[in-house]
Amino acid sequence: MIQSEKQVRLERLSRVFPYPITTESRRRKLQRFLDLPHLTISLIWFPLITYWLITYCRVGQTLSLAIDRSQWGRINLFMVSLIWERRAIPLYWSLLPKLGNSNFESEITNLQQVLPLFSEYKILVLGDREFYSVDLGNQGKLI
Repeated sequence: MIQSEKQVRLERLSRVFPYPITTESRRRKLQRFLDLPHLTISLIWFPLITYWLITYCRVGQTLSLAIDRSQWGRINLFMVSLIWERRAIPLYWSLLPKLGNSNFESEITNLQQVLPLFSEYKILVLGDREFYSVDLGNQGKLI
């Protein structure tokens, strides 16, 4: 449904969900499904990324990861993405508990989630001027 609708808005998905109940009931059913504890990035998304890496990337290849922090109103989001053929493939994301810039600890915590997926590859981490720490740049060597 998400692929055909190209949106992740719960209300929109509940309208097109092929289930013979009211739209509000479909919305609640989808919401309960998405709240299941075993629907996590590491259990669902990481195996897909690992399979993709094995299929399309050779061992030792240099891959670029982009880190970014975006804020929309009261939502502060940290993203780690793989750059592939001029596209950014999201790998990991988390909501930061505060507004404003990220700190070194949150940057390291988020990067440590994805770096084990790339143990067979050389990694180049790209970030804008918010991520200027030399220590952050050296983390790939330490993990």
